[in-house]
Amino acid sequence: MQRRTFLTLGLAGGVGLALGGCGFRLRGFDEPAAVIDALALAGPDSELSRLVRERLEAAGTRVDDGADRVLTLGQPEFQRRGLSVLDSGPREEEMTLTAPFSVQRASDGAYLLDQQRLEVTTRYTVSDANLLIQDDLREEARQELREAAVRQLLDRLRAL
Repeated sequence: MQRRTFLTLGLAGGVGLALGGCGFRLRGFDEPAAVIDALALAGPDSELSRLVRERLEAAGTRVDDGADRVLTLGQPEFQRRGLSVLDSGPREEEMTLTAPFSVQRASDGAYLLDQQRLEVTTRYTVSDANLLIQDDLREEARQELREAAVRQLLDRLRAL
């Protein structure tokens, strides 16, 4: 009896890993859930703030200046540094996006999330052989970082 149970559980685990490995997902599992019913967005106009507004609205949050909670996004900063030792050939670079944010009540100005930071990092490889594609790789990395920062922000807002 123990052997049969072990084989059944092993087979079920193997099938689950195989389905997960090939990209199978349950329908509706990755859909954004409503974070907050209404939220005001403040801060400098940037690609990150536009993406945050878009994702909040897609999640069912009404972005309105008269909302009872205010999300203040700071200016996002990108930092790039080289990880490779050599100056020629393929080089690995790391890019980090850091963006401060806070959430406060509009009625009394009390902070619900005080001066927190979003920080996400990605790595990519550039080569001197493809000089024309380096800017595209860097822009793709910036967009990937913005997407990851928005996901991180929405996860933190769910805690409210």
